[in-house]
Amino acid sequence: MALVEAGLDRPRWFARWTQEHLRVLFFSLGKIARAPLAAGLTALVIGIALALPAGLYVAVSNLSKIGYSWQESLQISLFLKDSVASDRGAALARELGNEAGVAGTHYISREQSMAEFRELSGFGEALDLLQDNPLPAVIAVTPEPRQSKADVQSLLERLTRLPEVDLAKLDQQWMERLYAVLAIAERAVGIIALLLGLAVMVIIGNTIRLDIEARREEIEVMKLIGAPGSFVRRPFLYSGFWFGLGGGTLAWILVAVGTGMLETPAADLAALYGSDYRLAGLGARDGFSLILAGIVLGWAGAFVTVTRRIAQIEPK
Repeated sequence: MALVEAGLDRPRWFARWTQEHLRVLFFSLGKIARAPLAAGLTALVIGIALALPAGLYVAVSNLSKIGYSWQESLQISLFLKDSVASDRGAALARELGNEAGVAGTHYISREQSMAEFRELSGFGEALDLLQDNPLPAVIAVTPEPRQSKADVQSLLERLTRLPEVDLAKLDQQWMERLYAVLAIAERAVGIIALLLGLAVMVIIGNTIRLDIEARREEIEVMKLIGAPGSFVRRPFLYSGFWFGLGGGTLAWILVAVGTGMLETPAADLAALYGSDYRLAGLGARDGFSLILAGIVLGWAGAFVTVTRRIAQIEPK
């Protein structure tokens, strides 16, 4: 008796609790399996609803990765003053290569600038008429990849203050526009995910409501003999669990299939731009998160419906 009062029987209580939940878990699965067509269609609808925001998330993630890869091509052009000798310019480029936030530098002398301009512009004969070389020496500075906008801007300001630099320029307006579009897209994905998540809860709730109505007399009998509310609700909650699990798994499969179908065309398009980028789908972590989201939505939709509908059923 003292052992019981001390709580040493808790392992038995936990074992009975676990056994009961496992029994109801597989009982609800068996009940769903007895109507495979209806259950499959419900899971498919849930899977499509979850796959839409997941697919948009994959698209935005790939665009973000492409943007980061393009960021590696960003360069800060340091136009040196005419008074800076070539030796000093080359030495300055080597010094800047060791600065924090700098991935590499490349020094272009005034003579090299003129030669490149002569070759690319087609004004060779006109340039021969110039008495002096009007082009400055340039140091091309490549920032380290995956830096924030504030870090790159801070690097630009630091380089602008160098006494040898006449002008520093970073053309990243196009990238800022890209990131602004991606920010809007991410917000839109969140809104769509929220709306479709509510739709999943409604779908599962409606399915559970029909099941409750079909078992109305059984519920009345259970209430009549004094069954607790948790006992009555449990099978329906686990039905919502199975629907959410099935829908989340189907959503992961649908996204994987869609990504696989687009992988080859995306690789061909990247090759046209000289890139070896490959389309990335949902990873294991994101995939399991999608399944977990389906389970949570299934359980929540079932809980809301079961709590409201069973409270309305009273023994006659």
